[in-house]
Amino acid sequence: MISSGLLETVDAISYGNPDTLYAMLSYYIICSLANCHAKDWYEGNFARILYPHADLSSQRISDFLAAIGQEHAFRAFFAEYLKFLTNDDHILLADDAGILIDSTGLPNSIHFPLNALSTHNEELSHEVRLVYVVHQKTGMPIYFRYCPGNGIDTSTLIRTIAELKQQGVNTKFAILDAGYDTDENIRSLYEHSISYITRLQANRTIYKDLVAEHLSSLEQKEHFVSYNTRYAYIKCVECSLVEGKRAYAYIGLDVNRKALDSHKLFNQVQARDLSDAQMYDAIQSQAVFILVSSRKIANNKILPLYYSRQQIEQIFDIGKNYGEMLPVRVQNEETFRGHLLMTFITTVFYKMVQDTLKEEPLTPVSMFLNLRNHKCKVYDSVVIPQEAFKKANDSYKAFKITCPVEIDR
Repeated sequence: MISSGLLETVDAISYGNPDTLYAMLSYYIICSLANCHAKDWYEGNFARILYPHADLSSQRISDFLAAIGQEHAFRAFFAEYLKFLTNDDHILLADDAGILIDSTGLPNSIHFPLNALSTHNEELSHEVRLVYVVHQKTGMPIYFRYCPGNGIDTSTLIRTIAELKQQGVNTKFAILDAGYDTDENIRSLYEHSISYITRLQANRTIYKDLVAEHLSSLEQKEHFVSYNTRYAYIKCVECSLVEGKRAYAYIGLDVNRKALDSHKLFNQVQARDLSDAQMYDAIQSQAVFILVSSRKIANNKILPLYYSRQQIEQIFDIGKNYGEMLPVRVQNEETFRGHLLMTFITTVFYKMVQDTLKEEPLTPVSMFLNLRNHKCKVYDSVVIPQEAFKKANDSYKAFKITCPVEIDR
């Protein structure tokens, strides 16, 4: 973290007791237990030697999270973090930088104003909505914000873009999920001169009109494209989602998916009691989708570009599995905000580790498990690490770390 420059962004938070900040960040990265166990972890971890003045009692942790969740600390961190992202060794937030925006639910039974009943994928839960912005080319998290659990994607996009602008991220290109496909959001993107790609929702009139007009002429050789190991027909036509603004619709048919869906339909035909005409119509509508963009993009490039948004799903997976996003174990909004900042930093760290280990037979989890087995002896003035075994050495080599013989206390 020190060699990468990420620690400087953490220092920008300017918490009064840096040892507590570093120790808690180490705890979020290494340990998946609730914060009430942090003090016990600290007593038996090398963090006690590195950060001797840390106070990880339960009350101090609550005070710590509330303090770093203050708006001034939040802004100071992101001002420094965005500088970190624009260093030569990292990503460049250039004018043509693409961003991915999506949200996820954080189920939470604690009663505070942000917690609300939400319906996603036909499931009800009390939750807070967490919005992340990710760099399209690298998959690095850029920014986060949160809103009440009953907030919907159609109302969060405009405010997210406004906050990004105030943080100095003036993006020119956004890749969005279908949940953001509303006239209000699309109009706002044009007003801010932001190009976009999104997926049209099937219940929209323009979707039905485009399918009715172009589906019969879709399966032709000039529309045939491949994507990874899949095949599709893609036809591009001009359209307009909002009055006076030109866009391009990519009517698509996923060949692989159509075969699977049609097979399922054949097995259900008797149960559904479909006539031959109804069966024909049902087969024609299988695996059809429409992507829409304000830019004209080559047919064979539209799918790879749109599906780069899977990177944000990977970031949510990292955050929830390794970054302590879930379960939410805080008691009020003040500590919740600080907790989210800690999970963001932890997620960034894990993403960087994951990228470094791409060519290694290690994962972040296996690496930290292996390194836990590298022991040391603690003396009054020095710490002497014992001989590193192979898996620990492999981890050190991946990050160009030399294990010292002695560490001064």
